[in-house]
Amino acid sequence: MDPKVAVVLGFIGFAAALALQFWMRRYNAWTYWLAVVAVGVFGTMAADVLHVGFGVPYIVSSIIYAIALAAVFATWDRTEGTLSIHSVDTPRREMFYWAAVVATFAMGTAVGDLTATTFGLGYFASGLLFAAVIAVPAMGYFRFGWNPILSFWLAYVATRPLGASFADWMGKPQSVGGLGWGDGPVAIGLTIAIFCLVAFLAITRRDVQGAHREAHADNDRRARRFAPAPESAD
Repeated sequence: MDPKVAVVLGFIGFAAALALQFWMRRYNAWTYWLAVVAVGVFGTMAADVLHVGFGVPYIVSSIIYAIALAAVFATWDRTEGTLSIHSVDTPRREMFYWAAVVATFAMGTAVGDLTATTFGLGYFASGLLFAAVIAVPAMGYFRFGWNPILSFWLAYVATRPLGASFADWMGKPQSVGGLGWGDGPVAIGLTIAIFCLVAFLAITRRDVQGAHREAHADNDRRARRFAPAPESAD
């Protein structure tokens, strides 16, 4: 399929998933992660179409999407005063959030291809590189008390090239440094894994803000209800 046509179809799917997400009145794991997957597909296509469809070098597309992401963050912070995902509680803030996610996926795809092909590292070495990159904000947050918002977004930006590098390593032919499992089987396997994880979140609600506090409060109430009454002193 022509990459320009594919990116248009990807945008339609992305817009439909995002419309469904905005239509929901409260968080729902299925609709949220459907939007994330749609954003991932569209962001990947947006990065690929510049290189494959228009011949833009990966280093140029990486810079373009990095500038776009920086612009989203700057506008979001100037308008709302915070980049915390825990404050995404209005439609406008959610629009900023999804704009940042789209730019993150597009930039991550371009950067992953840049290191793997243009810089010649290959897919597996690129995956190891971005695993080291994502470990930096994790270490900074847990060991050195880095700002949680900064740490989150630094790690989030690195997730796309990390995942894409290892997915390409598994799916691409051995002639280009992959394992040769095939893009189709790898995509199906990852889809099944995502489905299982989202089902787990939908059932347990472990990713819902306040769910843990509510569960602990319920446990405390039950404990007080069934605890033996203290003996009175004679």
